[in-house]
Amino acid sequence: MIIQLSQHAGANQISSIKTFFQQKGVEFFFQDFNNQFIVPSFNDEAALKQFDIIKSVIDIKTPYQLSSKNYKTKTTFNVNGVEIGGEDLNLIAGPCSVETEEQIFSVAAFLNSQGIKFIRGGAFKPRTSPYNFRGLGNDGLKLIRQAANKYNLRVVTELMDLSNLDEVYNHTDIIQIGARNMSNFSLLAELGKTRKPIMLKRGMSAKATEWLLAADYLLCGGNENVILCERGIRSFDMQSRNVFDLGVIPLMQSLSHLPVFADPSHGVGKAAFVNKMGLAAIAAGADGLMIEVHPNPEKALSDGEQALTFNEFSDFIAASKPLLNAINKGADFVNNNKILKLESF
Repeated sequence: MIIQLSQHAGANQISSIKTFFQQKGVEFFFQDFNNQFIVPSFNDEAALKQFDIIKSVIDIKTPYQLSSKNYKTKTTFNVNGVEIGGEDLNLIAGPCSVETEEQIFSVAAFLNSQGIKFIRGGAFKPRTSPYNFRGLGNDGLKLIRQAANKYNLRVVTELMDLSNLDEVYNHTDIIQIGARNMSNFSLLAELGKTRKPIMLKRGMSAKATEWLLAADYLLCGGNENVILCERGIRSFDMQSRNVFDLGVIPLMQSLSHLPVFADPSHGVGKAAFVNKMGLAAIAAGADGLMIEVHPNPEKALSDGEQALTFNEFSDFIAASKPLLNAINKGADFVNNNKILKLESF
């Protein structure tokens, strides 16, 4: 239940509602910036009629509240001139990790030539093994920002820990929260206090309700610019990296107002399947895609096996256009069919 108060509600009147819930032993959360109470486990709307400062009550019966479609029909927001969650498909592309200046600038130049608006690339990488390449850190953030600025791109990069928040915040346009951190609730609560858009990836074994409750941690703090991103869930089958859950895309859109993106690169883990599953995600109704692209995947320092070459990525863009037309959906990119040849990389 979400209880919205009149904008003229005074401190004493708000305090009386808080006392009412405390006396009944009901857990509540008050958003002072929105002037509303969030009370997930209270269903006695009639008992609230004694408070004349209540403007409206939205009865939401699911555990998640602010991410529910009962609270809001649709969320859209702007990232430096590009609308997220609107009528157009958003495409985010780039390498798993920022490796060198040459690598990230060549990717940025290529994406710009294809009309892509967003570049991804990790500077702080969560790796299963401590002996694998874990990113360039702050140097990587600076490189991807410089490359994005030169080629008019918006940056998407991962935040692993609050100790890196300031640097990541200053160098990115969308903060990515990876699958391992979906349940890092203290991190999510702090990010909720920011106004930087957040891409929240689904945890490796997360159920739909758990994913939406994680989103509520961000929304409760006041950050309404949240993207949900399906990236595959853990499987018992070693033949595939993950199970890419296409069905969760329309499911989340039926449950939530938040934009739903898909990451087929992590979802299948093999470059040969990424294009097909990317097209399938578009057909399933995804608002956007995140795809890994590398100038030379065989030399990639992380996740090279799932990264597309420039030519493969260009083929994907070309293949997506008839599908987008068929489902009457636009795209925020234009493929100019210009492939950059970087033989020296």
